[in-house]
Amino acid sequence: MMQDWQPSASINALRARAGIIGQVRQFFAERNVLEVETPCLSAAAVSDPQLHPFATDYIADGDQAAQRLYLHTSPEYPMKRLLAAGSGCIWQLCKVFRNGETGGRHNPEFSMLEWYRVGFDHHQLMDEVEALVVGILGCVAARRVTYASLFAEHLALDIHQCSDADLAQQGRNRCGFSGEMPRDGWLNLLFSHCIEPALQAPTMVYAFPASQAALAQVVDGDDAVPSAARFELFVQGMELANGYFELTDAEEQGRRFAADQREREAMGKAALPVDTRLVDALNAGLPPCAGVALGLDRLVMLALGAPRIEQVIAFNFARA
Repeated sequence: MMQDWQPSASINALRARAGIIGQVRQFFAERNVLEVETPCLSAAAVSDPQLHPFATDYIADGDQAAQRLYLHTSPEYPMKRLLAAGSGCIWQLCKVFRNGETGGRHNPEFSMLEWYRVGFDHHQLMDEVEALVVGILGCVAARRVTYASLFAEHLALDIHQCSDADLAQQGRNRCGFSGEMPRDGWLNLLFSHCIEPALQAPTMVYAFPASQAALAQVVDGDDAVPSAARFELFVQGMELANGYFELTDAEEQGRRFAADQREREAMGKAALPVDTRLVDALNAGLPPCAGVALGLDRLVMLALGAPRIEQVIAFNFARA
């Protein structure tokens, strides 16, 4: 029986992981994309009400009051500040931290590969994500399909026409959930429980509802109605990447931050500091760009055929 001082991954798996990271670095070097590093600690926190950041206190010598800081859940905000400062295309591989996330595909500390391409839209970035993933996994090219088409295909639902009550009834019947949720809550529940597991072949899902834009633009032309210019890549029923044609409007960003705070309050969660520096950067001018976050640990899991995340990281949460 393995003792808990030993790594959770085999040494051979760690060697393979190092080789994949080498492939990633070569991929961006060939495309002249600049590797950067940004802080893991921030005075502001992520706005997404569904993410739970770790908080810590900084105490300077002689100071009585501690300064509350947050471990980042993504390097997105400081990377966008670099873009606004004129960095050009950039990429980063870093540790990120999400409180409460453990399981076969989750570890509270994990590795995220994030990159931004100036002058790209989300369709061009889908091409690049596919090139990286196919090159590492040796898999087939991803099927590209709209979010609404998947609901029609798997659940016989027209999400553009069905009522909130229809969605809620579908969620209760198919997922056994008896509570109350807003429309996007039911959509997310049905997608995660009834559609994601069926996406075994590489699948690039795009044209999410405009209400799920997060930090993406809302565009015409991807679907019958205006939709979020974002995409997600699934392989073997697992989300691997989430990308956006990035929002560049500072006022709209401020409104979305405020909406996130209202949602946090409605969920009974404490408000978190808003990253006003990001809003200032957008005011200064974020160039048109597309960005994506890809779970490096999950990519290694797929490459090695590992069913659990602890098999591809040196020491998982239980052994940290």
